[in-house]
Amino acid sequence: MTLAPELLEILACPKCKAALKYRTDPESLDCGACKLRYEVRDGIPVLLIDEAKPLA
Repeated sequence: MTLAPELLEILACPKCKAALKYRTDPESLDCGACKLRYEVRDGIPVLLIDEAKPLA
């Protein structure tokens, strides 16, 4: 499942407000500025800072 392009245009990192980059494997949204990865579960982005994982 992929996120709608319209949704990707308006989503931003909840920590720094930077644009997020969509990844398909694993399905996630990455913030290059904060170096955080936000998981997408069942097509729904989980944009909770406490649940974000550091980018490797």
